[in-house]
Amino acid sequence: MSVTTLMTLAEKMPKTELHLHIEGTFEPEQMFELATRNKVTLKYASVDELKAAYQFTNLQDFLDLYYQGMSVLLKEADFYDLTMAYLRKVHSENVVHVEIFFDPQGHLSRGVSFETQITGIYRALQDAEQQWGMSFKLIMSFLRHLSEESAFDTLELAKPFLHWIDGVGLDSSELGHPPEKFQQVFKACQDLGLKVTAHAGEEGPPEYVWQAIDLIKVDRIDHGNRALEDMNLVASVKEKQLTLTVCPLSNLKLCVVEDLSDHPIKHMLALGLKATVNSDDPAYFGGYMNDNYRALIKDSGIDKAELYQLAHNGIEGSWMSNEQKTAHLATLATLFA
Repeated sequence: MSVTTLMTLAEKMPKTELHLHIEGTFEPEQMFELATRNKVTLKYASVDELKAAYQFTNLQDFLDLYYQGMSVLLKEADFYDLTMAYLRKVHSENVVHVEIFFDPQGHLSRGVSFETQITGIYRALQDAEQQWGMSFKLIMSFLRHLSEESAFDTLELAKPFLHWIDGVGLDSSELGHPPEKFQQVFKACQDLGLKVTAHAGEEGPPEYVWQAIDLIKVDRIDHGNRALEDMNLVASVKEKQLTLTVCPLSNLKLCVVEDLSDHPIKHMLALGLKATVNSDDPAYFGGYMNDNYRALIKDSGIDKAELYQLAHNGIEGSWMSNEQKTAHLATLATLFA
């Protein structure tokens, strides 16, 4: 099958996005628009200057820009507009279900209330569901460079809104902040009925993936690339049927891989792992869902069977209802027949 035909299939097929940081969807034009609206001074004089800053070459430069973007999010309408812009974009790419992260601690530290954040985000998710039938789950992420005590404080603030929150995650700088640091707060979250996921094995070692599985008892693993360095770990991930939310263009941009031709996603599939495709922070990392699929088809050489398996894994690995999964899997099967 030709590359062009595969790309067309990738664009048409129903997709799920399971690893998406809503704060990472800030396009330069929108960041400037909200900065102007809220009278926030950015350190960039123009949209073009800001766009140039998006060409960062390391994780710290990205995080500096990421937190600069956060600074313009002050009101409920800002969180709504940011979320709605993302949802509108991925709806146009045939994304039928999203499971998005938000980082409450990054906004609480700026004096923005938990209620302001989550109400804006949740209203946009509800509107997308009503307008387009796009289903969703909302994941509250803890920042791993902060303390477990801070995570517990955030959980307390979240309790009045638990009916809106489906799971908790763990993100930010991985190295030096192993999952075991947050063992107690994740136990408390599970006791409240929340699903659990954690970033592990992106820049951190395989041991962090082991900890996510054994200590945090995750329902799935975000990234997971470095799990491939330990075949016992691979066997454990496979045995537990844990989904890996892999982010190809993010891995390339942050130099987790040097070239997409070297990306491990094909190897993950060959090993029988439930790898999925996601965009992570698409405004910063060079692409949304279709961009990630197109890049994999062009540069890593995934074939029709692998393309189908990635989309299938994304539906199966989501937290949507079994009825929704069955319907989307039927659509997918018909398209690939």
